[in-house]
Amino acid sequence: CVMTNLFSNEWMAQYEYAWNHEPGLSDELAKIGFTAVIGYGFENEPQPAAVLIVRNGKAIFSGIYQGQDLQWDLRASPDNWQRWVSKPPNIMTLGVAYTSGKLKFQKGDYLSIVKDLRMAGPFIKSFAAMGQVQ
Repeated sequence: CVMTNLFSNEWMAQYEYAWNHEPGLSDELAKIGFTAVIGYGFENEPQPAAVLIVRNGKAIFSGIYQGQDLQWDLRASPDNWQRWVSKPPNIMTLGVAYTSGKLKFQKGDYLSIVKDLRMAGPFIKSFAAMGQVQ
């Protein structure tokens, strides 16, 4: 089952690779010096399942969350994550997911992303990168 592998070390290693090779993601974030520790996980769990560390746009570490200090923490149900991995969302579907509570930000500000086009495009591309993970 794909779900059991979501956010595993192996899954995150492929995501890190896809992140760094997705046109419009790492290069665009490098232009604005984007550096962050991003957690990914499931709603109603005390901590994220996995973490991606980004320095100047490039993913430099990925794996199981081990207490890192997060700037961003994205949560959703397993079904919603699976839906977005299978069919990466666009800005409209992500907006609906956010306003309807399907995509939750435990940390970080969704509105700051969508207000800044230099971040909005790469944010969408981060889901496209997830879609490349086998």
